[in-house]
Amino acid sequence: MRTNVIGTLNLADLCYERNIHCTVYATGCIFVYDEKHPEGSGIGFTEEDTPNFDGSFYSETKGYMEPMLKNYPNTLILRVRMPVSDDLFHRNFVTKIVKYEKVVNIPNSMTILTEMLPLSLAMAKKGLTGVYNFTNPGVISHNQVLDLYKKYIDPTYTYQNFNLEEQAKVIKAPRSNNELDTTKLMRDKPDGIVINDIHTAYELCFQRMKENLTKMGWLPDNMPAEFKRN
Repeated sequence: MRTNVIGTLNLADLCYERNIHCTVYATGCIFVYDEKHPEGSGIGFTEEDTPNFDGSFYSETKGYMEPMLKNYPNTLILRVRMPVSDDLFHRNFVTKIVKYEKVVNIPNSMTILTEMLPLSLAMAKKGLTGVYNFTNPGVISHNQVLDLYKKYIDPTYTYQNFNLEEQAKVIKAPRSNNELDTTKLMRDKPDGIVINDIHTAYELCFQRMKENLTKMGWLPDNMPAEFKRN
C-alpha cells in the first residue's frame, strides 16, 4: 500500500508542486477478459475503461491508485504488461514462465522493453500526460512465447498446459489476462519511433536474447541449472 498507492501519489504530488513532468510505469494488470471484451475478440480495454480485476492485492491497489493519479495534470501513466527484456533477468516475463512445469495458454497484451522504453522517454519529452496502454499492439499466448524460447534459446525445452481451474489450485492469487487497446498510444506516439506488433517484436527480442546469451557464454550448452528441466 505504501509503495503502490501512497508512495506513487506522493511522488506525483511533489512533482506537481515543482512543475516537473512525472512518468509512472504503472500496470495493465487491472483488467480481465469479460463479456464486453471476450478473449480472442480483438476488442481491447481502452484507457477510459474502469478496472475490473482485483484478484490480487497488487492489482487491487493499482486499481485504487490510477483514478486518483490521473487527476495530476503533470503525470504520464503507462500501463505496462508482462514486461520482456533481451536477457533472462529474473523479472523478465519469459524467465518466469520457462520455470513453470505448466502454463495456461491465454493470449495477452505484453510490453517488449527494448522497443517501448525509448518510446516512454520520447513521450515524456513531448510532454504527453494522462493514461496510455503501454504494450505492443496485439496479443500473444504463453504457448507462442515458449515456442519462440524453444526455437531460439533451448531446442530441448518442453512444457505442458493446464486450464484456469487447475492453475487456481497452485497459485496464491488469480492472474490478470487481457488485451489492451493501443489505438491511443499509436496515434499519439512521437514521430520516428517504430513500435512493432507483439509477434514481430517478440521474434526480434528472442533474436537479440540469443545473441546476448551467446556472448555471456550461456549458449549453446551452458545454461544455468535453474533453466533446465530435471
